[in-house]
Amino acid sequence: MTDGELMIRATAMPTDLNPYGGVFGGWLMAQMALGAGSLASRVGKGKAVVVHATDFTFPGAMKVGDELSVYCEVVATGNTSLTIRAKGVGRERNGEATTDVSEGTFKFVLLDDNDRPRKLAGTIA
Repeated sequence: MTDGELMIRATAMPTDLNPYGGVFGGWLMAQMALGAGSLASRVGKGKAVVVHATDFTFPGAMKVGDELSVYCEVVATGNTSLTIRAKGVGRERNGEATTDVSEGTFKFVLLDDNDRPRKLAGTIA
């Protein structure tokens, strides 16, 4: 899914590691959620909150110092929601080699100023 839009880049730091010395899957999920949330807010033109996350896979591993790039794309829309697929690609710190390290799907609901669901612009009631 590298045809998705680059939404975030972050460097894995020592505090992002699991007890075995690899990058913690929870950190990867959080970075994907941040990237997906940014896209949801931009496409939805306002507040968007995640209500569901699923289909996580972690096909590769990252080390401390590696750079994570999160790519996102909208894969479905509803009256008040957006479903966004996110993919994490790790790049080694001292080179150009990349590895797919994470993937997942996030569903966001758009909210109005009173934190009530609101329609996505362009949807038909």
